[in-house]
Amino acid sequence: MEGLTTAGVARLHRALADHVERREIPGLVALVARDDDVHVEALGNLTVDGPAPMERSTIFRIASITKPVTAVAALILMEDCKLRLDDAVDTWLPELANRRVLRTLASRLDDTVPATRAITVRDLLTSRMGFGSVMAPPETYPIQKHIREYRLGGDGPKLQSQWPTSDEYVRNLGALPLLAQPGERWMYDVSINVLGVLIERVAGKSLGAFMKERIFEPLGMKDTGFRVPEQDAHRVPGFYFFDRASQALRPFEDVTRSTWLDAPVFESGAGGLVATIDDYFAFNRMLLDKGRRGREQILSRASVELMTSDQLVPENRVGAELFFGTHSSWGLGVAVDTRRREIYQNPGRFGWTGGFGTTAYVDPAERLIGILFTQRMMDSPDAPRVFTDFWTSAYGAMR
Repeated sequence: MEGLTTAGVARLHRALADHVERREIPGLVALVARDDDVHVEALGNLTVDGPAPMERSTIFRIASITKPVTAVAALILMEDCKLRLDDAVDTWLPELANRRVLRTLASRLDDTVPATRAITVRDLLTSRMGFGSVMAPPETYPIQKHIREYRLGGDGPKLQSQWPTSDEYVRNLGALPLLAQPGERWMYDVSINVLGVLIERVAGKSLGAFMKERIFEPLGMKDTGFRVPEQDAHRVPGFYFFDRASQALRPFEDVTRSTWLDAPVFESGAGGLVATIDDYFAFNRMLLDKGRRGREQILSRASVELMTSDQLVPENRVGAELFFGTHSSWGLGVAVDTRRREIYQNPGRFGWTGGFGTTAYVDPAERLIGILFTQRMMDSPDAPRVFTDFWTSAYGAMR
């Protein structure tokens, strides 16, 4: 299979540079690889109007593309025979045993019915535990107030300093009823955070320590983790959102000191990792190569194929159309394209996007990996134009 064309790479550069030159984003790092033909772009600056240029070695907050990494960690425990897909999680997470379920989303917290069964490991990996993001304006439903006060996530982006501890997280979740029956509906974010706590308890060590031992060190992902070392603070870009009132980018956290420089109280398996583009490429190359990277065997071929195949039925996706449209579904910790509606939506392509401005997908049929890291938060579940331009250009660059 041939690689990338010179003309296609030039178009990719121009498309991405336009977004930086229009000041829509301060900077970005992008990677497109087809087998061993790898092209990287580093454009713009680390901060708005700042002098420091974006570098290939910049360490980004990768947000929800943490989810596939957490899924791989869980699958490693399954291959170690420490977990099984259809195990109930009650043994390790007793806070989540004997669940009650809201009669309707609009119900008061005491208007519940019993859960029909326990939550399983499969439910967590497929985001069907029965709890997650409520896609409605704040205060629409009574449960939203408690989700916010208990800091469970799924109600907006969080800094590392804004989470409870992992034990408190699960305890708070156990104090609330579920929003749907286990296994019934795909709901965003919370399931993968719970999966991270499950991994900690089964492995007997922190999520970050387990990932480092079994994923990051074997793959040479030396800059990936839940914290940036102090000596690398200069490699962390500013982090911005678009303020509609002023029509300008505004910092989401202090540009002089990121909360990712401090030890986190909670290592969010749903969105807490930082990484460089090359680290995340190593992770995705392992998945493209069916669990192997060089001499390292991270997962079996069977586990990767299970992870990256559609695990939902249509009824599971009801209410999640903003995330899936009509072209994709969900495997174990990753989205999976099921039909082509755009140039870049190829059946079997898998990956995800992150609300802090990141996207990464693998297309096994084309042997293509694409990764784009920016430091502008997404404004909605709809992909921003810099994402769609990146993916269109990446597929256009193939020979």
